[in-house]
Amino acid sequence: MKTYAIPVLLVSASLIAGCGTTTTSRTASGAAGGAAAGALIGSTSANAGKGALIGAGVGALGGYVYDQNEKEKEREARRQQEVRYR
Repeated sequence: MKTYAIPVLLVSASLIAGCGTTTTSRTASGAAGGAAAGALIGSTSANAGKGALIGAGVGALGGYVYDQNEKEKEREARRQQEVRYR
């Protein structure tokens, strides 16, 4: 059971990281998903607290990077639209 739980949780956490439309909400959802994944992974070695802290940091970073990437895509789409209408 543990062998399937970790990959499933990691995929779920990465999907959750994309939730939200603002930097804050995407970063927070990434942190929450990362903390959950980290706690699960850490619990296999009796370090759930450390795993949750590390997971929260990594998840928050992932959510922030995802947010910045989405914002860049939006800016590029606006630039393309402005060029078409000139």
